[in-house]
Amino acid sequence: MKVFLTGATGFVGAHVARHLADQGAQLRLLVRPTSHLANIEGLNAETAVGDLLQPEGLRTAVRGCDAVMHVAADYRLWVRDPKSMYAANVDGTRTLLQMAREEGVKRCVYTSSVATMGFKADGTIVDEATPVSIADMIGHYKRSKFMAEQAAMDAARAGQQVIILNPTTPIGAQDVKPTPTGRIVVDFLNKKFPAYVDTGLNLVDVSEVARTHGAALEVGRPGERYILGGENLTLKQILDKMSAITGLPSPTMKVPHAVAMTFAFFDEIVTGRVLGKEPRATVEAVRMGRKKMFASSVRAQRELGFRIVPVYEALRAAIDWFRAHGYVTVQ
Repeated sequence: MKVFLTGATGFVGAHVARHLADQGAQLRLLVRPTSHLANIEGLNAETAVGDLLQPEGLRTAVRGCDAVMHVAADYRLWVRDPKSMYAANVDGTRTLLQMAREEGVKRCVYTSSVATMGFKADGTIVDEATPVSIADMIGHYKRSKFMAEQAAMDAARAGQQVIILNPTTPIGAQDVKPTPTGRIVVDFLNKKFPAYVDTGLNLVDVSEVARTHGAALEVGRPGERYILGGENLTLKQILDKMSAITGLPSPTMKVPHAVAMTFAFFDEIVTGRVLGKEPRATVEAVRMGRKKMFASSVRAQRELGFRIVPVYEALRAAIDWFRAHGYVTVQ
């Protein structure tokens, strides 16, 4: 099977690429002119230079492929100008799926996000059937992923074989950017986590997310969404697990959301607007933190053979990788 894969130079996409290669797939990987290629080094694959911001240029790359696996996304919780995020995540997804349809590609897997689910402040465990609308989406990243997912659903309703995957919060090695979740790990390792807020995430081993992408390509039902999650954990529990792995102290001071919001507000002004850098804390992230992002993966377990595995080893892999690659500057 020949697969066109976007996002292979990023975190989840790199794991998906290596899993598909191990399964014998022929890969054609999208790389931007400015992409760092460390995550695909040594991989037996074609590359196609292009950009989701100019998706019409991807038609040649899609041509001749049996499947498209669209993992790439603009994943930031703070952007000075959100237009490019919507252009990449929404317009890029819609146009890529249209080109796949026009070029006769048989199957498409779209990697959405658990961020599109209808989470509750009380920590209720949600699933794919939990009611949700765009009004529930906090911030540009969530809104853009929700809109992109709707475009994928529209394509499936029109008869295209599109399967939608919703990973929760992947953790593991090769988080080169790093992602917002990876920054939690890096900040903890660099002793920049003096306190925590009352929030919760579902952490999932990125290797299991990658394996299930391959399964979805084979047996996923078009038009269905599948949550790929692991352990539902409070932020304090995540920090305690990292403390157990590293021997570093876990913070004991809990900060009210109002205090965190105030800090984030001023950090965005000073760091973001004045200095032009990405702030460590964002208003969007604090607003998201008011809801515990706890989710169920029963559908993916039943239909895709997804496995919920303890997240301890994935956390250890992330910690070891960040340390080995120079992300830790404090001894």
